[in-house]
This record gives sequence, structure tokens and C-alpha cells, in this order.
Amino acid sequence: MGTWTKIRPKRIRMLTFDVTGTIVSFRGTLEEHYLGAANKHGVENVDSKKFADGFKRAYKETAKVHPCFGGDEISAKEWWRKCVIQSFRYAGATGIDEKTEEMIFQRIYSTFGSINAYEIFPDAIPFLKWAKRNELVCGVLSNADERYGDSILPMLGVTHDELQFQLFSKDMKIEKPDARAFTMAMRRGEPFLNNDEIIDPKHVLHIGNDFRKDFEGARRAGLHAALLDRYHETDLANEWRRRGALVFHDLLDVVEFLGRS
Repeated sequence: MGTWTKIRPKRIRMLTFDVTGTIVSFRGTLEEHYLGAANKHGVENVDSKKFADGFKRAYKETAKVHPCFGGDEISAKEWWRKCVIQSFRYAGATGIDEKTEEMIFQRIYSTFGSINAYEIFPDAIPFLKWAKRNELVCGVLSNADERYGDSILPMLGVTHDELQFQLFSKDMKIEKPDARAFTMAMRRGEPFLNNDEIIDPKHVLHIGNDFRKDFEGARRAGLHAALLDRYHETDLANEWRRRGALVFHDLLDVVEFLGRS
């Protein structure tokens, strides 16, 4: 991670957001959802202490072989099937037949397509309504599959009325921190501006929670960027600040900051 000069934004007219950890939070733990599903089907030989690392390994490997949640190559559901099944294997689960693996996967996939696995941060909708009153165009730019836009965000009460455009890496076939993703987001948001103008990146603020993907990616594309320390990770947030990032606890802090800009 590099160190960046702090630049105070002026005349922000468009906001782009990451989703998970920025607007939406997971409900419950990974182990509760995954191991709970396995237990429902009689699978108990999974090492809960190894599962988080097993999942990270499977996720990283699946993303390397099938970037952007499969892009045009495979469906997002098939991508997650590969990742989920491999996660259990890395966590020590053995002797599970294909039928049981599929039932466990279907239960997990359904859970993560429902409101049972997510909750919206309480400041998100008030912030988006404030942005709309102030004629700021808002949109999503997320390394995720299309289910967020198709079902998860609407179930949580966030629609195109609040987020006028929504871009996901599965559809774009590129991921943050690639500068092209941020350029695509600006182009997608421009029709919602007055006079259908081409926006200057210096009038766009991206808000996320990952230094490399959100902050550095946005800054390299010429946008302003801010990070949210939603989970009060003080040491990490201080490191972000040391490297030049604007860091806020929540979106209400962003309102105050923009009001002074």
C-alpha cells in the first residue's frame, strides 16, 4: 500500500459506494450460516476453527480461476457452488456424498439470497435521502455478483430511487481497483446529472471499506475516496489515515464533512 497526499474534495456531484461493509452488513457469522447448514444435513465432521481460513482459501482460489464471479464463463451460482464445496473440504469435511453436498450448498445459497444473512446499516437510507435532496447522484460500484442488485438491496429497502445506478463486477467483467471500473461507474451515472454532462472525476467521491480496492483504486482513477471504519478497527483505520485516506466512522460523518467542503 502506498502513501497518498490528502486532497479535500470540492463540489462533489456524484457518490459511488461499495456495498458490504459500507451500506450493508452481514447478519450472523460465516460459521453460523455454513456449519448450521451442514448440521441440518447430518454433517458434523467440520473443524469450526479451520472453517474461516478454509473459506478464504477456497474464495481466493475460485476467484483466481474464475474472476469476476465467473464473468461470462459460468453463472454466479456455479461459482459459489465451487467455492462453498471446496470450503468444507479445506475445513476437514470428508465422506460427504454429492447429493448431500448439493443440499448443503442449496441451503447456504438460498440463505445468502435472503434477508436472513444481511442487514442495512441504520444510517444508509437517511444518508441516501439526504444525498437525493442535495441533488447528488448515487450509485453502487461493488466487486460482487448481480444478486445484490436483483434481490438483496431491494429486500433491504434500497432501490433505484436511492441508488440510481448499480454496477457489479460480475456484469462489468472487471473488478476494483481497476481504474476502468470507476470510469464505467461515472459514465453510468452521467445520465442522471443535469444537462447530461460528462463529469470530471474530481467531482466524484467513492466510499468503501478497503484501502486497495476502494481508496487506491478510486484515487488512481482520479476520483476522491473515503473509507468507513464501520467495525471500529482502530489500528487498521489509523494505518489508513497514515497512508493518506479520509476515514469516517459512518455516513453521518460524511454528511458533516461534505457540508464543510
